[in-house]
Amino acid sequence: MTVTQPARPAPAAPGRVPFPTVDEVSLHCTDPVEPETVHIELHFPGRFEPERLRTALAEAARRHPRFQQRKAASRWWHRRYQWQVTPEADVDPVAFLPAGPSVLEAARERTMTDCPPLDAAPPVRIEAVETGDGGTVLMTTVNHTAMDGPSCLRVLATAAEVYAGGEPQAAASAGGKSPARTGPKAAAAPPAPPPADAGRPGPARPARIAGDTSSSGSPGTGNGLLLLDLPAPRRTSYGATVNDQLLVATCLTAARWNRAHGARTAPVRITMPVDNRARESAEMLIGNGTRLTEVGFGPEERADAEALTGGEAPDRAAVERLLRATMARTHTLKSEPSHPLGLYGVLLTAPVLPVGVRGVLARTLRSAAAPLMSTTLLSNLGRIVYPLDFGAAGRPTAVWVSAPSRMPRGLAITAASTAGRLHLAVRYSRALLDHAAAVRIGELMQQGLAACAEDPGDPA
Repeated sequence: MTVTQPARPAPAAPGRVPFPTVDEVSLHCTDPVEPETVHIELHFPGRFEPERLRTALAEAARRHPRFQQRKAASRWWHRRYQWQVTPEADVDPVAFLPAGPSVLEAARERTMTDCPPLDAAPPVRIEAVETGDGGTVLMTTVNHTAMDGPSCLRVLATAAEVYAGGEPQAAASAGGKSPARTGPKAAAAPPAPPPADAGRPGPARPARIAGDTSSSGSPGTGNGLLLLDLPAPRRTSYGATVNDQLLVATCLTAARWNRAHGARTAPVRITMPVDNRARESAEMLIGNGTRLTEVGFGPEERADAEALTGGEAPDRAAVERLLRATMARTHTLKSEPSHPLGLYGVLLTAPVLPVGVRGVLARTLRSAAAPLMSTTLLSNLGRIVYPLDFGAAGRPTAVWVSAPSRMPRGLAITAASTAGRLHLAVRYSRALLDHAAAVRIGELMQQGLAACAEDPGDPA
């Protein structure tokens, strides 16, 4: 299944825009227990000037009008929800917090629990948390019904341009060099043509991540978060990209975790967002602009199941076979044309029935389809293409982004690269995993990435 989240045209002036399909379905399926928040965490070596940052963000919002939107008032009998783009912010989205014990941890926890409301523009909260070493962390929380992580990063990049008082920051100068690769792209042979159904999930029910809350004693509520700072992987000599390696490492993590917990054997499916927007462009469309694809694993993993999951570490030859198969799968999926949310999405959001009735239908269908949802979600933002240079505050030394992790998946892994490092965010539902279990998931992910590397002695 391929799901498109169409980007929306930004109006030149404040006005009203009907909710696209994805935004409406997201709103209908909102669960206050597991808020639909996107967490963005940027670590800077220096301090920010409060009013200067507020002014820069206001100018960035003026250049990207869809950033500053709120949900227009509606009633259950209305035929459509609408976004109202406002000329001025309804609330000050920026707060400054002094350094102190657990201040950073508390701000990070709020990104999991406190979702910015949709009825006040912008639906974004930025907490500038001072650290004891003279640095600052910009802890940003985005309401995912309104926009995605790449959209917010684009606005922050514009704010950095204004704050630093320089020229627009081109992608060519962004964030230093790309992660090193073992060979040029041209040297890698293209993947063999895959079978017609390669990469597409079959009819079998996918594996579910086995629950483990034994360390905490009982399931919790909401989302938890584990952040990892790792060396950036390299493209292999035969052309397996960092994204291919992340997919394989995620598949291995799920399979090895489930085997250790005695879960039933089932194919692993991974939901992978694909963003085709030109993020380097100042005219990038703001909103939910990624399309969701599902990468299905099955035959190759079953043939090599023992080699991949039976030992203390995955067999490297079996991992290479899986990587080559994954290259063919992702090549096919990325070359497929985009499609809307499908017939059910069109029917659910067609302005025939009132929005209140459509909401009941959307929640019912989501519940009925829960057993067929993918095993987990992997979102790879790749190398952050913006320098995010805030003048005296500096450029970010680390960028973490995490997507919501609701049941029944209960696990989402998000990757971003900057300054030669891979920043992984493991976000989990506390109803499924506790923090000790998430730490073990993180260890398995690192083990899987190491197995994908061609040089066993190179952690990257």
